[in-house]
Amino acid sequence: MSAQNDARTYLISVAAELAGMHAQTLRTYDRLGLVSPQRSSGGGRRYSQHDVDLLREVQRLSQDEGVNLAGIKRIIELTNQVEALQSRMSEMAAELDRLRSTQRRDVAVVPKSTALVVWQPRKGPRAR
Repeated sequence: MSAQNDARTYLISVAAELAGMHAQTLRTYDRLGLVSPQRSSGGGRRYSQHDVDLLREVQRLSQDEGVNLAGIKRIIELTNQVEALQSRMSEMAAELDRLRSTQRRDVAVVPKSTALVVWQPRKGPRAR
């Protein structure tokens, strides 16, 4: 999705038409927490393209898959959670790459092992 699509918002009547629903259905979905549009300074709902896409998915799940609204809400919550976890995993992978690239060359990363190594410092010059 482009930044231009992210910035564009629609009045409830336009969003309802784009989603193929009645405006009252959008109000109900907002009250149930299925879709959370932005609000204008006057309190009017402003739907993004993401919101319209989500409304279409709600309609598909309801009509084509027979999922009830509580189930759809849970699907949306889990989808958001998965997306957040994937984003966090990407951040952590980037941080790991950064750390690996700046790692000191005299430090060795040793895989986990059950071996025991005992080291004792030398005492004075080594005799041959």
